[in-house]
Amino acid sequence: MQRRPILKTIATGIALLCAPVLAVAEDLWPNKTIKIIAPVQPGGGVDLVARLIADRLGKVLGQSIIVDNISGGGGIIASQATARAAPDGYTLMVGYVGTHGTNPALRKLPYDAIKDFTPIAMVGGTPNIMVVNPNVPANNLKEFLAYVKANPNNVSYGSSGQGTLTHLVMEQLKEETGINAAHVPYRGIGPALTDLLGGQTQVVFPGLAAALPHIKAGTLRPIVITGTQRHPLMPNIPTLAELGFKGFDGVQWYGIVGPAKMPPALVKRLNSEINKLIIAPELKEKLSGEALEPMPMSPEQFGEYMKNDIAKWEKLVKARKIEIKD
Repeated sequence: MQRRPILKTIATGIALLCAPVLAVAEDLWPNKTIKIIAPVQPGGGVDLVARLIADRLGKVLGQSIIVDNISGGGGIIASQATARAAPDGYTLMVGYVGTHGTNPALRKLPYDAIKDFTPIAMVGGTPNIMVVNPNVPANNLKEFLAYVKANPNNVSYGSSGQGTLTHLVMEQLKEETGINAAHVPYRGIGPALTDLLGGQTQVVFPGLAAALPHIKAGTLRPIVITGTQRHPLMPNIPTLAELGFKGFDGVQWYGIVGPAKMPPALVKRLNSEINKLIIAPELKEKLSGEALEPMPMSPEQFGEYMKNDIAKWEKLVKARKIEIKD
């Protein structure tokens, strides 16, 4: 009968003994190399964010930070590795719209995008911009919608893959406007843009960074952009929001997460340092060169942002009856 009280007393004693040890460990952090996992191959926005943060955060903390590229499964392998790591601040990851937004809304994953991670800091995001082949007779959204409705079986759109943001944002537009356009998924945004340039498809809704070189060269025509306000690199292109379409404020976002149950003191320190870095002129300029706008948030705000992003895409997936077969 007295076993439970005795066990409880022992557990309390162990916790009290461990508390000073944990406090000392936090005080000494970081005293060894930190790893930031990039859940992709080298190159592209995720990898860029990982390396920019690793380089500058390492200097601030006085400790080397390495980038570990772990690709595979659309970020699943890297996410599992992060979730299983010790929550001691030495293993971090670039969580982005794929790993902590669209994938959780579409697939049954071997990790919980919310419960298995600690939100640390949002870094930034880039909007998606609709671009069409110059042969498409449309210079604005109204003309594009009219063209698609007049050619219901002859318009197709490319994406960087089934279930990616470039796929879902176009499905969102189809849901809102009632237009019909066939989806052509590719293995990455590069091939999708190549076929758009060649006229095999008529429209793509890529991230601004990927589309920008083609827009500047005049080989693709921009129509409309996502986000809450016009992008400084595309000041003449209206947002869907200003044209009366609600809910198109999503962006291709990138942030820093860690394993669940990281010490609050470490999270607070990392959040503070990263927020300072992303609004500093030098890094802000680097990010802007990739069409990434800084989005400083508290850990709590970042966690809520991820929850809302997943819920938003879950709603669309159900409405459009989108199924992803792995």
